[in-house]
Amino acid sequence: MFYIGNHVSFSKGFLAMGKLETKLGGNVFAFFTRNPRGGNAKEIKNEDVLALLQWMKEHHFGKIVAHAPYTMNLCSAKEKVRDFSLEMLKEDLIRMEYLPGNYYNFHPGSHLGQGVEKGIYLIADALNQTLKPEQNTIVLLETMAGKGTEIGGNFEELKAIMDLVERKDKLGVCLDTCHVWDSGYDIVDNLDGVLEEFNRVIGLEHLYAIHFNDSMNERGSHKDRHEKIGMGKIGMEAMKKIALHPKLAGKPFILETPNEDEGYAKEIAWVKSLQNE
Repeated sequence: MFYIGNHVSFSKGFLAMGKLETKLGGNVFAFFTRNPRGGNAKEIKNEDVLALLQWMKEHHFGKIVAHAPYTMNLCSAKEKVRDFSLEMLKEDLIRMEYLPGNYYNFHPGSHLGQGVEKGIYLIADALNQTLKPEQNTIVLLETMAGKGTEIGGNFEELKAIMDLVERKDKLGVCLDTCHVWDSGYDIVDNLDGVLEEFNRVIGLEHLYAIHFNDSMNERGSHKDRHEKIGMGKIGMEAMKKIALHPKLAGKPFILETPNEDEGYAKEIAWVKSLQNE
């Protein structure tokens, strides 16, 4: 069974997100925990949470993949930004317990000239201050395109963070197809090799979710520009191979393509149609 969906807006509440995703044909979704460019979080109402959980059960939803705002940078060179980001992370993980057993994804951050090693240390330190043995949420480090001073542009950097984190059972990875392509991994002509490398460096048991996006850029461009499925440099045939790869089966696939609802519905329908081939 495919678990496929897209980012939906949290502005109207949890149940509204579930209903919209069902309308689009999806059975999983992602949402920003707060304004992606800001810091304020919407109030959570218990009755709305219960209604969503019931809706998900009735419609056989997969794991939700919440996304931290882009303003969160746990390895910023500015202490004030790091402190703000740490408090945001702590608050978000408390809020995620309303929806136990799901995923919280974030961009590891940009070291802004401090160096990769320092950036990795700061990210791991923030996670060690935040992850708790009693939490029910798995926190996911996202693979990045390697733009500027981003951390996570290769598997080794993510592994270095994970090695420093004490609660390894609460930590995993979300693989973004656009990002790994833009960072230089050849998922078009050597998908098996890329997944083998991921397994060697990190371990496929730590891969929990897929951001399923085509790319506007050539491989290795380090630009991070998403494209609609089949309309970019990765292409339809390669995206199909990713969707059908047995080592990725059962994981939530989240669309972050530049679409409106109609476009998402078409992409979701295409992915679901692969089950019949």
